Amino acid sequence: MMREYVGVERIAGPLIFVDNVREVAYGEIVEVECGEERKRGQVIDVYENKAIIQVFEGTSGLGTSGTKVRFLGDIFRLSVSDDMLGRAFDGSGRPIDGGPEIVGEKMDVNGYPLNPTARDKPKDFIQTGVSAIDVMNTLVRGQKLPIFSGAGLPHNKLAAQVARQATVRGEEFSVIFAAIGITHEEAAFFRSDFEKTGSLENIVMFLNLADSPVIERLLTPRLALTTAEYLAYEIGRHVLVVITDMTNYCEALRQISAAREEVPGRRGYPGYMYTDLASIYERAGRVKEKKGSVTLMPILTMPGDDITHPIPDLTGYITEGQIVLSRAIQKKGIYPPVDVLPSLSRLMNAGIGEGKTREDHQDVSNQLYYAYAEGRDLESLVSIVGVEALTDRDKRYLEFSDRFEKEFINQGEWEERSIEESLELAWELLSVFPERELKRISTEYISKYYQR
Repeated sequence: MMREYVGVERIAGPLIFVDNVREVAYGEIVEVECGEERKRGQVIDVYENKAIIQVFEGTSGLGTSGTKVRFLGDIFRLSVSDDMLGRAFDGSGRPIDGGPEIVGEKMDVNGYPLNPTARDKPKDFIQTGVSAIDVMNTLVRGQKLPIFSGAGLPHNKLAAQVARQATVRGEEFSVIFAAIGITHEEAAFFRSDFEKTGSLENIVMFLNLADSPVIERLLTPRLALTTAEYLAYEIGRHVLVVITDMTNYCEALRQISAAREEVPGRRGYPGYMYTDLASIYERAGRVKEKKGSVTLMPILTMPGDDITHPIPDLTGYITEGQIVLSRAIQKKGIYPPVDVLPSLSRLMNAGIGEGKTREDHQDVSNQLYYAYAEGRDLESLVSIVGVEALTDRDKRYLEFSDRFEKEFINQGEWEERSIEESLELAWELLSVFPERELKRISTEYISKYYQR
């Protein structure tokens, strides 16, 4: 039932406060009208007889006396259909590619909590074509694997590359790409990147621009995941959701919290940020007796490159690992600048091995990690004692560390490597060592794959 109120108590940033309301529900959709201005909003809090409404298009042009607020008696829903593939939408779900509105099933953008007993374990391999991810930090169907980056690092290029190249062998696979708070230049980059490679037909894009209302930042990831859930659980596709940049989402959350005059938590972020992030991240997964799956790869920039900052810190508690981009590695001219030592995929073992990637995958990954860590330690030692003080064994590890970064981690932005190509490259690099040094690889695999 629609209810209309004339006049609002006050306006604070993107929020309007309406007094003396009745029968208003949390999450209810609102129409706001002031003269020629017509905007949409959503109820984000109700207490006593007051309602707080976030206005999607911002509150500019609205006044306290002449503004009409209509409560529509329904929640925010997104029309979803497989016709969304190949299309681009803004941060509130409206088409921005010149195409028609989507006509289909309307779904609650907040999703529905999954019963833990209905969840199935993430498993099986998603190939991204990026060696540092596929071999060392494997992405598994149904996993939540974030990328921790820093300002100025090429995380957007990596996000586009993963979205462009990601595949699941023998299965229908789609990508939902959501960008939060990006510039017009970045939006043009993503659209042209996907269009010229022909990958756009299998991608759904949600682009929230930096000059769009801050409220849309909170809506964008929920639109992306709602679309993913439809394609996965209704259509039966495996879906990868790539979201960049969750830091912009959290900044919007802090801004809204300040406008509501809430007591701030760590570094000014609201105390419920952990719960809010969990409501997004936990929508990824696999459901028993459902063919499809939702895999999530959120990207966030760590303020000041601080991995203990609340945003990466809380994200790490919810997700199953992290891929860390390094400024030091980028300075060496390496792309993507993935630092494999602090990176981790906790579900990697569920997606690799015989019948999934290759039988030697786990052993090769372990040996690469050990040899690279040894080489990195020796780099620090060389700066003190010099190369002349190293043994022949040490020099091999130092050589391996350098080649591992330049030949294995480093690859072109448009270079796609299959898992077999990445593993063969790994064996080629490991051939710098005598067989006796490969202590983390089974003798069976050494006999089969070692390049003498």
